[in-house]
Amino acid sequence: MTKLKEELWKTLQNLRQEQFKHFQWFLKQDDTLEGFSPIPEAQLENADRQDTVDLIVQMYGRPRALERTVKILEKISRNDLVQQLLSISSKLKDLQTNDKENVLLKCEYGKKKAELGEAKAEIKLMIQERQKKIREIKHSTELSRTSASRQTKHSRQVFTGLLQSVQNILTNLTEAIEEKQKTTQKQAEGFIQELEKEISELTKTCAEVEQLLNIEDHLDFFQSYACREPPPPTKNWTGVSIQPPSYERSVGSAVNGLKEELSKETEKLLAKAKLNRVQQFAVDVTLDPDTANPWLILSDDRKQVHCGDERQNLPDNPERFSSAINVLGKQSISAGRFYYEVQVEGKTSWDLGLVKESINRKGSINAKPENGYWTICLRNSNQYKAPGAHLSVKCQLKKVGVFVDYMERSASFYDVDSAQLLYCFSGISFTEKLYPFFSPGLHRGENSAPLIISSVNFND
Repeated sequence: MTKLKEELWKTLQNLRQEQFKHFQWFLKQDDTLEGFSPIPEAQLENADRQDTVDLIVQMYGRPRALERTVKILEKISRNDLVQQLLSISSKLKDLQTNDKENVLLKCEYGKKKAELGEAKAEIKLMIQERQKKIREIKHSTELSRTSASRQTKHSRQVFTGLLQSVQNILTNLTEAIEEKQKTTQKQAEGFIQELEKEISELTKTCAEVEQLLNIEDHLDFFQSYACREPPPPTKNWTGVSIQPPSYERSVGSAVNGLKEELSKETEKLLAKAKLNRVQQFAVDVTLDPDTANPWLILSDDRKQVHCGDERQNLPDNPERFSSAINVLGKQSISAGRFYYEVQVEGKTSWDLGLVKESINRKGSINAKPENGYWTICLRNSNQYKAPGAHLSVKCQLKKVGVFVDYMERSASFYDVDSAQLLYCFSGISFTEKLYPFFSPGLHRGENSAPLIISSVNFND
């Protein structure tokens, strides 16, 4: 661009002032050359030769600025200057070619910059994804470390208990063996004492017989013999013996007891480990007041619910249970894993579990899996049930853990205190959001206690 302007400026410098004025006059005309627009007179009014060159190039662009200049020079009869410009036309063409190349380079430059911008954005996204993955890995590692520490602590407690059990069983076995040995020893000592007494009596009798045998006078002999006391009775010791006691039964009983204790503690340890694994997916669940039946009373922190004495005047919105004494949790799950715990101590009736979002919330409700309910319940203080099944519960439940694995399509219920699995729904076809489900039951007698969503304590 600079080279072209320089050549045009040099050409205009060769024009006399009158010719330059004629040149500018043609620039202002709109019919001088077809396809060229005139330069406004106001712009040319005080323009010198440099300004005029700038206006020509600005108005027509580099290639057409050359063409416009040549045509006007021909009109003002300066063919000599035309020849000069034509003589450098090849150079100007080269300049034009270079300009086109520059334009292409600029286009390619813009394209590449745009591509690099997209690449930068993609790289930043990749960095963010990897940073997120690092956080996930660190979080998982921390969970693993916490779980390992917790499991180590619990294992130490279990094995300390087992060692104590082994020590107690060994102590009891040793005492039983020693007791049997003492009994045998006492029996042997009794036999020996009795035998020694008989020996003493027999020795005395033998001495008396020896004296009789030494009497030579017949009269004295018979008199002495008649006065002799009969020998004391003796025991037939032929069948008497001391048999070493048998300890096999005691040892066998102790070993069997140890096996039973080990089996029970192993089951407890494994159950606790399984519960700890699912507890890692604990979610801070709160109750959703928009779903609560009007008879239900929710605590201010949305962690407790019980049935009240009066029906509240609440809007009958689509989410609210109108008849059934139910309420849902605010948090939902549509992927991954989800765990929460509920305190049920002191109640005679309740329902807990998970439901799908589209369940019927109006009128009578039949809580079964076909209708989108996966729940367990308590009835009459001691009857624990799941759909079509009675649950085997050894002790009254105090706290229930609820775990759902969306990908594995399962919902499990745990006795938190014993870590035992109460019931598991498997092979569930989850197709929508799931919500925690709570029903504290009617306010009747001893059932006034609330259901309480409790924080998960990994040290239990």
